[in-house]
Amino acid sequence: MLIEWFLMWHCVDIANCKDGGDLSNIAATYIGIIAGFVLGGIISWWIYNRQEKTAVQQQEILDHIANLEEKHEDILEKHELILENIQKFEQNHDEMLNNILTLNKKIDSLLENK
Repeated sequence: MLIEWFLMWHCVDIANCKDGGDLSNIAATYIGIIAGFVLGGIISWWIYNRQEKTAVQQQEILDHIANLEEKHEDILEKHELILENIQKFEQNHDEMLNNILTLNKKIDSLLENK
C-alpha cells in the first residue's frame, strides 16, 4: 500500500502513471511540497535570525550589568574606606575633646586652689 502511494506521487507524466491519475492534483501536490519547503525554510531562517539578534542583545545587557556590578563593588570599597576614615577621625575627635575637658577640669581645680 505504501509503495503504491509513493509510486503514485511519482506520477507526473501520463506515461509514468499506472492508473492514469489526475495530473493537476499531482502537480499541485508537488508544488505544495516545494512551496512548503521554501516557506518552512524562510520561516526557520527568520526565527533563527531573530533568536540570534535577541541572544546578542541579551549578551550585551549581561555584559553591561556585569560592568555595573564591578563599578558598584568599587564604589562600595571606596565608601568603606571613607567610613573607616570618618570613624578614625571621630575617635581622634572624641579623644581630643576628652583631653580638652580634663585639661579644663585641671585648670578649674587650679583656679579654685589659688
